[in-house]
Amino acid sequence: MRVLKSYVELRQWRVRNLNAVSTDHRRLNLFHDELIKATVQVAMEKVRGECGDPPAPFAFFLMGSAGRFEQSVWSDQDHGIIYDSSDNCQTYFLTLGAEISHGLTLVGYERCEGMVMASNPLWCQSIHAWKVQILDWLTEASWQSLRHFLTLFDSRVLIGEADYLNKLKNKAFTILQHQPELYLRLVENVDFIKKGVGVFGQLLPEQHGEKAGNIQLKQTAFFPYVNAIRLLALKERIGCSSTLSRFKELQPIYPFVKGFEGDFIQLLEFRLYFRKDAKSYKEVQLIPIDTLSRVNKQELKQVIKRGHKLFSETKTIVEKECSP
Repeated sequence: MRVLKSYVELRQWRVRNLNAVSTDHRRLNLFHDELIKATVQVAMEKVRGECGDPPAPFAFFLMGSAGRFEQSVWSDQDHGIIYDSSDNCQTYFLTLGAEISHGLTLVGYERCEGMVMASNPLWCQSIHAWKVQILDWLTEASWQSLRHFLTLFDSRVLIGEADYLNKLKNKAFTILQHQPELYLRLVENVDFIKKGVGVFGQLLPEQHGEKAGNIQLKQTAFFPYVNAIRLLALKERIGCSSTLSRFKELQPIYPFVKGFEGDFIQLLEFRLYFRKDAKSYKEVQLIPIDTLSRVNKQELKQVIKRGHKLFSETKTIVEKECSP
C-alpha cells in the first residue's frame, strides 16, 4: 500500500482491493492488518498535530476476531492501548483511542457494541493499571469480569511494544497457576453453546425476527472451537492469540486436538465462500439456510457437531485436571 493520508483514501483503497483477497483467509487477514495499521497511523498523525507527541511508549492491540487473525470480509472494532508510564497519560491515549475508533468507522469497521475500544478507559490503561485490572477481573470472577478477561486474552499487538502485552498475559498465567479453580469458572463462562443441529440431525435456523431462516455462524459454529482452544491455551501458558496458532502449539501436549484443526479450517473457508459478498458485519455472521445445497448443509452440520465434540472433550480435561 502506498502511503495514504486520509480515512477517505483508505476506505476507497479497501473498496478497490477487498475482492482480490476475499476468498483466501490468510491474505484477507493480512489485508485487514495493513488497512487497520494505516488507519491508526493516520489517527496518530492527527492527534500528534493537535496534542503533541505521545507522552509515553505504548502498544495498540487488537482483540476479538481481529486479535485471533480470523476476520471475514467485514468486522467490527475490538482494540485497546497499553502505555508505559506512572504519570497520568490516560487523557492523551483516550484521545488517540477515540480518533482511532472514529477513523476505523469511516474506513469501514463498525464500532463495537460492547465498547471494547481504546476510546473506553477500561481498555486504555498503563501497564501497572492493566495488571491490577487483570487481578481484579480474576478475583471477582463474575460472568462479566471473566468475559472481559477472555476478550483480553485473544489479543495481539499491531503497533508498538509487543512485550507490554506479553507482560499482561504472564501476569494472568501466574494468577491462574496459583488458583487453578479459576479454570472451572472460565469453563462455566463459555459453557452455553447455541444449538445449531437438532436431535433429528436437522440444522436449526433462527425462527423469529429479521434473522429468521438464518444460521448464526458465530454462536453455533465458531464459538465451540474458539472457546475450547482458548481454554487449553490458557491452561498451558500459550500466549499466541490465533486459534490456528493455538492448535499448532497445543498438539504436542494434547494430540487429540489435531483431529479438529481441519474442521476449523473448513469452517473458515465455508464462511468465506458463502459470505464473501456480504454487505455488512451483521450479514457476515448469518447464513440463509435456503442458499445451501444438501451437500453444503451436511458439511455445516458436520463442523458444528465436531466443534461441540471438541468443547466437550476440552471441558472434561479441564474439570478433571483442575478440580480440587
